[in-house]
Amino acid sequence: MKIFDTHTHLNDPAFAGKTQEYIDRAAEYDVDEMAIIGQNEEYNIEAIRLAQNYKPLHAVIGWHPEFAKEYNEEQLVNQIKLPEVVAIGEIGLDYHWDENPEPEVQKATLLKQLDIAQQYDMPVSIHCRDAFSDMYDILKQHDMSKSGIIMHSFNGNLDWLNKFLDLGLMISYSGVVSFKNAPEVHESAMNTPLDRLLVETDAPYLAPEPYRGHQNEPGYTRFVLDAIAKYKDMDPEVVAKHTFENSHRVYNIK
Repeated sequence: MKIFDTHTHLNDPAFAGKTQEYIDRAAEYDVDEMAIIGQNEEYNIEAIRLAQNYKPLHAVIGWHPEFAKEYNEEQLVNQIKLPEVVAIGEIGLDYHWDENPEPEVQKATLLKQLDIAQQYDMPVSIHCRDAFSDMYDILKQHDMSKSGIIMHSFNGNLDWLNKFLDLGLMISYSGVVSFKNAPEVHESAMNTPLDRLLVETDAPYLAPEPYRGHQNEPGYTRFVLDAIAKYKDMDPEVVAKHTFENSHRVYNIK
């Protein structure tokens, strides 16, 4: 079995100096590859450094909505030309925290990065928190289906799932899908087609059961995958095969 963690943060200080240790631990859970996700200048640089130094890692770089005011387009364009960079992300909208930049600033930075993704034919990893309606409108008007879009850590209901599937998105599930108090996410996972399904950890956040409340790590993608296999009443190896192939396809990894 091979599992691909499509969204993790080994570039976070929580993992500093222990990269190989966490890669080795992930391998024990059959997690063979990972996308290391950026969010600002510091995290982007570290994602690239890790991808350049560790074979199982790939870099995804961009400006998270929390850092929308810091967006540096020249730097983004230069960095996405590096062979280790497989996508732009995580980019998007986050209306959950009052201290985040105002929505119009977030939207402007998101649109600029979507434009770059289209121009350079790069897939994108979308962060969307408490902003499904605005995100849907933007993606509907800004066709990214040819480049590829990942809805990271999807936690929406069946109606939102179907809306985003209609736009051609790949749907990625994090540890939230394993939580007992997330029935809507369970239903969405059950109804996500195998050819549009991805798994992730978002480590060090959102640890799945049985490690909920503890620091997450890439190896725990296995528990996300097992939860989805249970809801779909499928062999985990079948889910692993499809999600691994989907990850390579959306990230254009040969």
